[in-house]
Amino acid sequence: MLKKVLFFTAIMFTYCSIFSQERTDSVYIFCYFKGNGEDGLHYAFSKDGLKYSSLNNDKSFLTPSVAKDKLMRDPCIIRGADGKFHMVWTVSWNDKGIGYAQSSDLIHWSDQRFLPVMQHFDSTRNTWAPEITYDPYSQKYMIYWASTIAGKFTDTQSSESKYNHRMYYTLTKDFKRFSRTKLLYDQHFNVIDATIKVLNKDYYLMFLKDETLLPQPEKNIRIARSNNLVKNYSPASPPISGKYWAEGPTVEKIGDKWIVMFDKYRDHTYGAVESTDLINWFDISDKISMPKGLRHGTIFMISSNEFDRYFSK
Repeated sequence: MLKKVLFFTAIMFTYCSIFSQERTDSVYIFCYFKGNGEDGLHYAFSKDGLKYSSLNNDKSFLTPSVAKDKLMRDPCIIRGADGKFHMVWTVSWNDKGIGYAQSSDLIHWSDQRFLPVMQHFDSTRNTWAPEITYDPYSQKYMIYWASTIAGKFTDTQSSESKYNHRMYYTLTKDFKRFSRTKLLYDQHFNVIDATIKVLNKDYYLMFLKDETLLPQPEKNIRIARSNNLVKNYSPASPPISGKYWAEGPTVEKIGDKWIVMFDKYRDHTYGAVESTDLINWFDISDKISMPKGLRHGTIFMISSNEFDRYFSK
């Protein structure tokens, strides 16, 4: 019993250190793709979480090598309870799986693997924008993504598009064995680009994109809440983004402010909103600065010492 308590305490310390590092000793890293994702993984860094500069002269750190299209779109990186960095990404516009790799230093990556997460659904049209959330309470990682399965959810199928996404998930403890894929979020609208934050064992926040096209386009960022990582998410909140089309939200906490950044993809720029209460949101797009051409990605944190070791060689 004592071993279990110590193990859980160690996991909680690791998890809390990821999201609660002292701001003076931390660097924000934004992993992202450019173009169609054919050249691979890019990084930008920031000391204040708002103004980002590219690393490696904005050249790729990792070239995609799995699946028929060999793309690396929508990369998501988290640091796991094992101390390693785990990454998933979109490998293709029309495949039934995603990419996965792990690293100890963000530079040297394991062999890339194709995870066929939608292989049991014959009519799957796509597997897009995967993310990982680690839940210290269940000690499991949840990988989740958006897919369209032809013939399902016909009440929200638009005649203008073949896509009608819902969020799906699988669970793993070791990235070797995975649970059977299940439906994660369906609130009777076309949904994509979810990212989940764990606040405590009874409070999970899902930031998502409403992908509704008809009768009028939504294309905005909203929030759903749950008391369980894998089920019971609420209907989506009113939009927290503006009248522009937004996608690919990524979330950070700076002091007492929640910051949500997203791709204003029709405007070819990035936007951001902030809130202290997760209800009232204010546009701060004029306060952020991002590398030119940056597309959908994820923000995470490392220490200043790690940053110097990884990127100053």
